[in-house]
Amino acid sequence: MGVRIGITAGTAGMGSTGSRGAGGAGSAVANANGPNASSGAARKRFAESTAELADYEKAGAELITVPELYGFDAVSRLGYVAAKTSRAHIASGILQLYTRTPSLLAMTAASLDDLSDGRFELGIGTSGPQVIEGFHGVPFDAPIGRTREAIEICRQVWRREPLTYTGRHYTVPLPPGQGTGLGKPLKLVDHPVRDGIPITIAAIGPQNVALAAELADGWQPPFYIAEKAADVWGGPLTAGGARRDPALGPLDVHVGVALAIGEDVHHLHELTRPGRALYIGGMGARGRNFYNDLASRFGYPEAARQIQDLYLAGRKKEAEAAVPEDLLVKTSLIGPEGHVRDRLSALAASGVTTLTVRPLAPDHAGRLRLVERLRALADEL
Repeated sequence: MGVRIGITAGTAGMGSTGSRGAGGAGSAVANANGPNASSGAARKRFAESTAELADYEKAGAELITVPELYGFDAVSRLGYVAAKTSRAHIASGILQLYTRTPSLLAMTAASLDDLSDGRFELGIGTSGPQVIEGFHGVPFDAPIGRTREAIEICRQVWRREPLTYTGRHYTVPLPPGQGTGLGKPLKLVDHPVRDGIPITIAAIGPQNVALAAELADGWQPPFYIAEKAADVWGGPLTAGGARRDPALGPLDVHVGVALAIGEDVHHLHELTRPGRALYIGGMGARGRNFYNDLASRFGYPEAARQIQDLYLAGRKKEAEAAVPEDLLVKTSLIGPEGHVRDRLSALAASGVTTLTVRPLAPDHAGRLRLVERLRALADEL
């Protein structure tokens, strides 16, 4: 399996580097679809960047993802992206399990697959307590069990079987005593384009990663160091893979990176600091931040503690400065072509099969050239 190149809709048109060491690209996803977005400007940016997606298809992008976070919903935007593209697959990156019933997830995926003529990939994940309980107001419980059951229900719905499912977390139809007792097994009224839509799980912890390797078509870690991946995730991937149905095929490993190729681009690593600091330092509570735990497991325990201490104390700029440069370099594709080629080879050798990139260049033409060059480098592997 070769390396597939993708981009994120809503950020591709915002990869402008601006002046040296400045600019908004470092938090492009948050600006487009997250807590810092001003609604009018965000809508304009998304529409403008989406209008350029056909150019990225021609440049070699094979996948276009749309994030959700806790900003604008991804589903509406994915329908818009489907209408603006013709060849590239489109994917949710990610839909949060607790915000939708499994049946609604299946219906949504089938609709988007229909709108895109069979190009949709369902990216799902549990998010974390801060978002699920703090924004959606529902308990963050049993993430592993709920993920497994949601996937099993989705696949049953897509096969247009009358939906009957008895699990630990979901029972369909709802049994007597838990409702009116009038529910009966129903099947999807419409006929899906496919009876099997690819599912990718965003996962960090060992149990959820093992589940992805067992049950999903793809796995998406939040950030990834090729040299450390086997130490951090090798065991869970092997354990889950041993239970994998061969009919699923090899696991598609999705990794997101910032991209810049050139002799004078090292300063662009600075644009990735705010995002890393936000997740390592502020995306969760002290003692329960999955991204902070991951940074520690990647070999940066002291930096992870310092970033979190600073971020939770409201000293965000200092938290950003505390992110190790080594971490920024190893989780991006920024540097001279030889360096990017070496990092790309390391990623592929570690098992990465899909790279979702954020090209950093001053203009659309420059971003297209970056995607084209990366496509060429990937083809040389």
